[in-house]
Amino acid sequence: MVRSSGGIRVGAATVAGVLAGTVLVGCGNDGDSAEGEDRSAGKETSSAREQGTEAVRSAYDRTAEQGTARVTLRVRTSADGTSVTANGRGTVDLEAGDSVMTLGAQGERMEQRVVDQVLYQKLPRDQAPGDKPWIKIDLRKVAERQGVGDPSVNDPARAAAFAKAIDDKDVTRKGTAEVGEVNTTHYRVAVDIAELPDGAALRQQLGPTLPMDVWLDDDGRIRRQQIDMTLKAPAQSGAPDRSSSPRTAKIRTVMEFSDFGTDVKAEAPPSRQVTDLTRKALEGSQKQS
Repeated sequence: MVRSSGGIRVGAATVAGVLAGTVLVGCGNDGDSAEGEDRSAGKETSSAREQGTEAVRSAYDRTAEQGTARVTLRVRTSADGTSVTANGRGTVDLEAGDSVMTLGAQGERMEQRVVDQVLYQKLPRDQAPGDKPWIKIDLRKVAERQGVGDPSVNDPARAAAFAKAIDDKDVTRKGTAEVGEVNTTHYRVAVDIAELPDGAALRQQLGPTLPMDVWLDDDGRIRRQQIDMTLKAPAQSGAPDRSSSPRTAKIRTVMEFSDFGTDVKAEAPPSRQVTDLTRKALEGSQKQS
């Protein structure tokens, strides 16, 4: 993992908690559209736009109703001229938000679990604190410290809050594409941050709108979800030049869902093998605030 001079982490742990909906990670495509996408949508009528809006609004419930799914994840984080791509693969409980994944970046691999909104990671041996292979962070407590009461705001399986922040002017049909050999319809969405829970805190980090793309199958389920985020680095105490432009990190991730109904076995590791780093995470959040 690398830390940029602006205090923004870049590396495998960037994807920590993605499936639990942590604020600092988004999900998006590595490009503006899927390869081979049909862009023949043309001008939309008001009726077609309303239908697209309703499809996007209902997509989260339709996806969560499937119970579980396999998921693949790609996160690219860029900050201060440094760019790192992390990849993940695993399974997710679409209702509870629990997940089991294997993550890899910069030649390193780690196992990650999210259980009851607690993040567990099995780090490489040379990075594990003490003699315990696992670390844990209570995502709920970190979200509260960051001023975001609900850590599931960005959870693609539980983001009903998005539906309330979307109206007809925010949704555009972009075309059709195959995602995992499944025919999908691609919609681009501009989510009004102010309409989300804890929108004031999110707005400070993300700006007024959140660009989001979703690819929905014929049953209205999410097969791919895209969000691009530009995050402001926290101000550094004692920084010599406070008038300079704030450093930012750009995060792009692609998250794809398949094999709905697959088994998910998300269990917390034995406590004797776990080091609790929640306090350190909270101290870090306090320094950044």
